[in-house]
Amino acid sequence: MEGTENLMCRSGDSFNPWVTSSFQVSCILVTSHIFHILLKPLGQPGPFAQLLAGVVVGPTLLSRISDVKDFFIQASSAEYYMFFSFLCRMLFMFSIGLETDIPYLKRNIRVVSIVAGGGSILACIFSGPLLWLLIKVFNVNEHQLTFYLLIFTVLANSASPVVLRMIAETKSDTADLGRLAMYTSLFNEMSCVVIVSMLTSFTSSQRFQRALLVVAVTGTVIILNKYLSLFFSRRNRNNRFVTNSEIFIIMFLLTSVSVILENTGYTSITCCFLVGLMFPRECKTCRTLLHKLTYAVNTFILPVYFGYAGFQFDITNIFNKLTIVLTVIIILLSAGTRIVGTLAACYYLKIPRSESLILALLLNMKGNYDLIIINTPPVPGKLWEEDIHDLFVSVVILNTLIIAPVVALLLNRDVCFAHYPTTLEILNPESELRMLACVYIPRQVSGHVSLVSALGGCQNAPIKPYLVHLVELPKKRKSKLMYHQLEDGDQYSDEEEYGGNDLIEISDALDSFISETKILVHQSKIVSSLQTIDQDVCESAKDLRVAIVFLPFHRHQRIDGKMENTMEEIRTINHKVIRDAPCSVGIFVDRGHTGFQQPHGSLSVQNIATFFFGGPDDREALACSKRMLMHSQVNLTVFRFIQTSSSMHNSWINNASHKDEEVIMAISTAGAENEIDNAFVDTFYNRYVAQGQASLVEKHVSNGAETVAAIREILEEMYSLVIVGKGGRRNCPLTTGLSDWEECPELGSVGDLLASPEMNFNGSLLVIQRHRHSEADEDFIAP
Repeated sequence: MEGTENLMCRSGDSFNPWVTSSFQVSCILVTSHIFHILLKPLGQPGPFAQLLAGVVVGPTLLSRISDVKDFFIQASSAEYYMFFSFLCRMLFMFSIGLETDIPYLKRNIRVVSIVAGGGSILACIFSGPLLWLLIKVFNVNEHQLTFYLLIFTVLANSASPVVLRMIAETKSDTADLGRLAMYTSLFNEMSCVVIVSMLTSFTSSQRFQRALLVVAVTGTVIILNKYLSLFFSRRNRNNRFVTNSEIFIIMFLLTSVSVILENTGYTSITCCFLVGLMFPRECKTCRTLLHKLTYAVNTFILPVYFGYAGFQFDITNIFNKLTIVLTVIIILLSAGTRIVGTLAACYYLKIPRSESLILALLLNMKGNYDLIIINTPPVPGKLWEEDIHDLFVSVVILNTLIIAPVVALLLNRDVCFAHYPTTLEILNPESELRMLACVYIPRQVSGHVSLVSALGGCQNAPIKPYLVHLVELPKKRKSKLMYHQLEDGDQYSDEEEYGGNDLIEISDALDSFISETKILVHQSKIVSSLQTIDQDVCESAKDLRVAIVFLPFHRHQRIDGKMENTMEEIRTINHKVIRDAPCSVGIFVDRGHTGFQQPHGSLSVQNIATFFFGGPDDREALACSKRMLMHSQVNLTVFRFIQTSSSMHNSWINNASHKDEEVIMAISTAGAENEIDNAFVDTFYNRYVAQGQASLVEKHVSNGAETVAAIREILEEMYSLVIVGKGGRRNCPLTTGLSDWEECPELGSVGDLLASPEMNFNGSLLVIQRHRHSEADEDFIAP
């Protein structure tokens, strides 16, 4: 590979280079974890600690000791260090491609490209004067185009691995600003790679032919992976993961192609990223790769890669006035062009100023492709002059070490990430809906993915669905086999034995759903005791920033149509989640083959009814229904129940149990609720009913008995799903008496009535409770 020589090489090896390089990797890994443990309470992320660990182990500190220096820095060891960096870079770029949210990138490609281009355009402009200055200072008479590309890359590039890890460790990867920063940095870095590669490919016919080879090889690997992944998945139909040998084939193919590309003079990071990006998501192979790579990349590979970047920095190289001045100028110019350009782009896109500043600082992170360019010789066998190399390495490392703590403090303040929609009512119908579906057993999966299918039926209303498998932590641990006793494909992890065959069935059901609907559902698992699993669900909902959580009902329908208890503990867990959830909650009563079916791919239209009595829960139920009616295979009818007697507050006044103050407060509250309900229904009517997309039927009733009669009449029609709010309006005369024989209070009075066998209703039921503590959400404006 080109660029494997380094300025730190010395003639003669006192020790085996494999030993020294392996020991150096171990020292960097241990030191970075120690620094991460010490700095994490201060809010500093992993990349900062890992860069700092490399600086400490490197020539700046520990390697200044002569014995350590002789051991670490040898004539041949640099080649091994570069090889380790190449392997790390290949694996984490492939992993980044696998984890990329393609639907988000498609929807926001305009915003991402504008923000990325804002700073890059200014960097391209200011690289010219800086080129003239550095040519005069270092007397560069050859390879001036390559030198310009080096300067441009250092000014314009954003190190996507650094940005992604900082966003992930501050739990901002589910926030809009966090995702925008992640994909803008990726777009920016890939753009820099493409620009530099294209310009250098036109310098000679040989390099142009190599560029065509790179494109052809990358496309071939993408096509091969598509067929290999599907073939491996079919071979392991009864397993959750594919075998280790099959993963080895995928990784061997990726490594071979990367080595070929590096030997042609082009970096392999774009190829690895594209191979991961285009890898089929709806198969066991992708799940296995993510399972095996994610932990290794975050725990071992990235710390070593960032640590080696810091290891290249030697503070003694800037101990002269000229180098200090040039370093300061380049750092200020890099930060200035990125901040000004990003702020201008954000102003054009109307992004808030506080978020724009954080975004600009995040995109100013360095330490990936820029270091590759710095360590790549302008011509084979000839490195950059030592002072040029040291100057740009110092700029890259110092820039990141200075900005990373500032960005971490801003991200940890949660100023820009605190507010997100926790209810469907305030969420824009065209904005992304984030939801979390919880299942305990495989039979619950079909009903929940049917809800996901209905809610994701329109491209103009994107969704981000998560499905979590809730597994009870057993009191007794099973005995474990030794690692060499495991069969091929088995995982040496205590957690993998939890879930058993249920996990395989759930994974297979999701794979089929994703393949059929092209809706990517992110699968995870929570293993906890039943006493605390509700806390884990609420914490997951908060971290994922979902607007609604769907829970399964504790009963399931038998073959004869009767409802039977699945697990009584589920009912207790549902009560706790309803009480503590940081968002709206829906309890889904699935009726199996007679209930709600997946709209995607269905020849029959799913008829849905929504009961609206008034109040926040019913408005939330109607908001959920609005999302579903966008599906072409869904027919929605909203039944609004209206009181026929004089007025609601007269019944309270005639009730002797109420005090005067309570009557006045009730009248005021009822009036305010009425206004909100009327406005919400009017908006729904004008937008959907008037356009012929839904139906609205008014049912005039005066008491609970008439309400029950009206509901029975409605259910005579064939509805596969009924959606209703849990609470309705407080003290509503229309539901008076319905709760006298209430069996499942978590469903509310109307929901409990619909779930009871007396109603003889064979359709599914969705009962929704609006988030109770979302007053601050009223100020939220959906993007």
